[in-house]
Amino acid sequence: MVTIRIFFLFLALIALGMSPVSAQDSTKPSDQISSDKTLEFNNWLEELREEARSKGISEGVIQTALSDIKPVARILERDRKQSEFTIDLAKYRSRVITEANVKAGISKRELHKELLQKVALKYSVQPRFILAIWGIETRFGAVKPTVPVLPAVATLAFDRRRSKYFRQQVFATLRMLQNNYIDLESLKGSWAGAMGQPQFMPSSYLAYAQDFNGDGRRDIWNDEGDVFASIANYLAKHGWRDDQTWGREVKVPLNIAQNEFENLDPKNRGCRAMKKMSHPRLLSEWAKLGVTKIDGSPLPSRDLDASMIFPDGISGARYLVYGNYRSILRYNCAHLYAVTVGELANKLWR
Repeated sequence: MVTIRIFFLFLALIALGMSPVSAQDSTKPSDQISSDKTLEFNNWLEELREEARSKGISEGVIQTALSDIKPVARILERDRKQSEFTIDLAKYRSRVITEANVKAGISKRELHKELLQKVALKYSVQPRFILAIWGIETRFGAVKPTVPVLPAVATLAFDRRRSKYFRQQVFATLRMLQNNYIDLESLKGSWAGAMGQPQFMPSSYLAYAQDFNGDGRRDIWNDEGDVFASIANYLAKHGWRDDQTWGREVKVPLNIAQNEFENLDPKNRGCRAMKKMSHPRLLSEWAKLGVTKIDGSPLPSRDLDASMIFPDGISGARYLVYGNYRSILRYNCAHLYAVTVGELANKLWR
């Protein structure tokens, strides 16, 4: 979900109030890596084709989908400059939680209220969180994908930084084509291959996309029911509980904050952001340490496990977050993203 952009596109997104985190861009296939890498890439691609055959991908799909693939240099540049890791929470949040976006989200809430409630009932995920993720990912479906998915994921698979993960995405994309979930011409996504209104990676599409309306298609590009159900299913399959919220900003005595910040739990299982969370404590334990809500009032009396996070480091805001917050991190493993999802959700459904 990046700050390096073609200049006019960046300005346009800011004007719309859309976060550059998940917006599609106009990365051009002609923007190739240097010629000395071309031979290496072509040899790599032939190995990829052989592995695809060994995985049961048909020759027709291989020839159609992998014949004219070329790497895109701009994608590698963007991969190293993602905004979740290069700006602070206030700036990130200000690009998403704008008056225009909140107004648009509330309008979509009213338009799809009955559908959202049906999805919420089936998957046990509160509608406001479905809306918030939809809003951050594609501005409630307004931002359309423009980048061909296969060149994007192939470029990142060829790159060494996350080659294993993106190689899996290449094969998942080929399976999508082989199973006729979508045709090659329509297979457009973000610069990193995230697809449709919920911005699912190909492997996530295969694992979590839903056919909510029962028409035989999992249409995360055009059908809101499938979009909402797919987001909800993803969260539900990653431990979501609809009897809890996500967390809250809190006021913390300085000595407690410093101690927790210096003793974050790197043994936490999961992605990088999960390793930058404190050891969980019951809310009653945090209260005994002097932690309160941001307005100074007592923490909730329900004794949930909560971890402390510091999205902007020790000098920034502090939050206590619950199990659902970890589910959001499984969608996009960055504290700026997950906190912003939670705070946008709070504004969309009061």
